[in-house]
Parts: sequence; C-alpha cells; structure tokens
Amino acid sequence: MILDARPTSSDISIDLTPVIDMVFNLLIFFLVATSFHQTEREMKIALPQASSAGPISAMLKEIIVNVDAEGRTIVSGRTIAAEDLRMVVKEAVAVNPEQKVTVRGDRTTAYANIVAVLDICKGSGIQEPYLDTVLGD
Repeated sequence: MILDARPTSSDISIDLTPVIDMVFNLLIFFLVATSFHQTEREMKIALPQASSAGPISAMLKEIIVNVDAEGRTIVSGRTIAAEDLRMVVKEAVAVNPEQKVTVRGDRTTAYANIVAVLDICKGSGIQEPYLDTVLGD
C-alpha cells in the first residue's frame, strides 16, 4: 500500500460579501439618520453668541424649537401655534419625563418671543429647557 506523504492543502476562504453588504447598510442607515437630525440645526436661525457655549450632551429624541426673526415658532420644519407647542411638549413629557427641549432663538427676534417658548416648556413639565447659542469671541 502506497501512502502519499505530501500534506493536503485545504483552501480555507472566508466569504466577505455578507460582511461588506452589512457595512454598506449600516453606513447608509447612519447617513440618513444624521441628515434628518441636521435638518433642524441647519435652519436659517442666527443664534446669539455666548462665551461659554458648547455642545449639548447626547439626548434621545430631543425636541428642537426654533424661533425665527419674526417670532414664529418652528418645530420639525413647520410653524406651529403656542397651544400646539404646549400639546407636543406635554405629550413628549408624558412618554418620557426626562424629555429634553432645545430652544434656538434668532438673535434679532424680541426676547419676549423666546421667553414665551421657554415658559411653555417649563409649564408643560420640562425641567431644564436648553437655550442654544454659538461660541463668540
């Protein structure tokens, strides 16, 4: 009986196609999720300057309320009335008592417009509404 003394080479290969597909799907997901979040922050609101401005810590489903130069209140890209804002915030607080709200007021709007929005937030159960600013000189 003759035995072959050569070692047998087994070609082990890993198919990377499913891994690459999954990476592309994750990439697309994060690009889309980021672009939705950026839409709120890219509205044409000229924020006032503050010497200690900084990023807000990561939050789950933060509500961003924009107050434009004319005093209109904008949430999710649409103008809403004060009573509608009150209902949106109350519903969010009912679901999540730790709900975060950021108010972005245009620097040229009357401060009374921003105070009205902050008052609605506080009256609806938001413990600490954030007032967004940009870093100044």
